[in-house]
Amino acid sequence: MIFAPSLIWFSTALLFLAPALNLIVRGGTGYCFFALLALAFGAAVVNRSTPGYFSALRTYRWFTVGMLALVVAAVVQQTVLGFWLPREFDTLSRFMLALPVFLLLRQFPSRALRLIGWGCATGALAVGLWALIYQPLGGWTDANRLNNSYTNAIPFGDTALLLAFLSIFTLGWDNPRDWRVLALRLLALAGGGYASYLSGSRGGWLMVPVFVVLLGAQYRWFAHKKRLLVTALGIAICAGALLSTQRVQQRLSEATNDITLLKKGNDDTSLGQRLQLWSASGVIFSRHPLYGIGKGHLEDELGAMAKRGEVKNVIVNERAHSDFFSTIAEMGLVGAVSLLLFYFGITVYFWRNRISTDPAIRAAAYAGLAVATSTIIFGLTIDVLVPVMVTVLLALLVATFMALIDARKRECAAAQPAPICDVQSDDINAERAATFRSSDSASLQCIAGKFASRSRAQ
Repeated sequence: MIFAPSLIWFSTALLFLAPALNLIVRGGTGYCFFALLALAFGAAVVNRSTPGYFSALRTYRWFTVGMLALVVAAVVQQTVLGFWLPREFDTLSRFMLALPVFLLLRQFPSRALRLIGWGCATGALAVGLWALIYQPLGGWTDANRLNNSYTNAIPFGDTALLLAFLSIFTLGWDNPRDWRVLALRLLALAGGGYASYLSGSRGGWLMVPVFVVLLGAQYRWFAHKKRLLVTALGIAICAGALLSTQRVQQRLSEATNDITLLKKGNDDTSLGQRLQLWSASGVIFSRHPLYGIGKGHLEDELGAMAKRGEVKNVIVNERAHSDFFSTIAEMGLVGAVSLLLFYFGITVYFWRNRISTDPAIRAAAYAGLAVATSTIIFGLTIDVLVPVMVTVLLALLVATFMALIDARKRECAAAQPAPICDVQSDDINAERAATFRSSDSASLQCIAGKFASRSRAQ
């Protein structure tokens, strides 16, 4: 399909600005997202009769199901329980609305979509500079943690950390041998990491080892003994430097003190109150196992439990500080299954494509895995799927990385000579089938040539 160059360039600019503005301009990512959505709806109307335009929804069926699952579960729940709270669809709808954006972006040249990596780097670098320039009198302290005017320190720090590491994951589809590109990406890593450090978000720091392992797998740091030794040495030096800083030592000491007090029966601490919330959510789930108490009703239910003396007033909150516990309390088993479908849907295709020999596909797959796994791990200690600024960014990142993988696969299949095409056995049965049905004759010729070359080699 042919799109006007102006449409592609405008969309590419929006992909750059969306992550770049997330932590700096209130609503910046949302404006970019809805501009892309308007273009996507227009393209869908124009191409409604075009063969293959909507086929990706079937090809990547688990992705489609995952992006729809939580919204559908919320609709079913409100219908069955007989209440209507439209605001509860606000954040979750971003994932559903990302599907038409995905359909649009997958038609673009994969090179055009790569600018989102520079958007992530710009966002990480910008928030690091902002932390340096606008620090208050006395600096950022534990009592005055780094955040912005429209979110608190935890999602702020987690998002800064994600953007920082995405700067390095997406380096794989640029030219990592160019020292200028590498230097800018490392500065972005430092900037976003510094912002996360100043936010004091301990739960987000749990993701750092996972990011490092994913980067090691992407760039094959663990492939040889020498690389492994250099990597281990670098990690040890960085970890030692971070653990020696006052902020990290203080935050870890606070966590240790919380555990000590908890063992002594004092649960009026940050950790203790979280555990109380999680325990109360488990009790609510046991009483309302199928549909929960209704999304948006957790605070009222906890308030009623506090009046009955079942929980302390201090934990009465509209969220359980965990995506999982909030979901089982508010949406029951139906919500828990939907949440697992969401996690699976945004992970499975990135996992399958992580072993691709094409640098762009490989980088997009690992970047997608970074987004998916961070969503899960960040969600252990905070409600990731609540702030709109977070969900709209996650939805756009996942949709773009999926679109880049799909676009690059079709480019590779249409390229000549055939052997440069990256055909993977796990993709042929599930993903190529839909491509065959969409009358892409170039794909057929490419794959036929691939198998012919293999036969000659044997």
